[in-house]
Amino acid sequence: MFRVNRRTDYAIRVMLALAKQPYGWRMSTKEIQEAMLIPRPFLQRIIADLSKAELILTYPGPHGGLQLSRESDDINLRHIWEAIEGPLVISDCLEAPEDCPLNEGCPVNAQWQSMQSMLVSELEEKTLNHLAEEAFQISIA
Repeated sequence: MFRVNRRTDYAIRVMLALAKQPYGWRMSTKEIQEAMLIPRPFLQRIIADLSKAELILTYPGPHGGLQLSRESDDINLRHIWEAIEGPLVISDCLEAPEDCPLNEGCPVNAQWQSMQSMLVSELEEKTLNHLAEEAFQISIA
């Protein structure tokens, strides 16, 4: 079954919490944890992964916290996905086509490529700013 894993879902929630704030605003991990209902054991590892991918900045201390590393329009769902899960590849034959005995002219390979292209395109199209705007619309409805 193809599905977004829990850590990726939580990472998107972390990023959304930050995107809902004015750019440059810091939030504490506790604020994010409470606002987005993320269990603490997941949160620390997710923060480390997002920081390593240079999607967030972390500031220690009593006036520290987390903030987006760049504007929310410049971060999309693919960036977050790949920070947590690594490169997006929906089939092994796309990752190493030379290992597939049917690679030459395989109709299944062409379908996997088409589906992956569509998925990547959708993930790249959805920015954090877009999600934050949708969340705002839902909250005022």
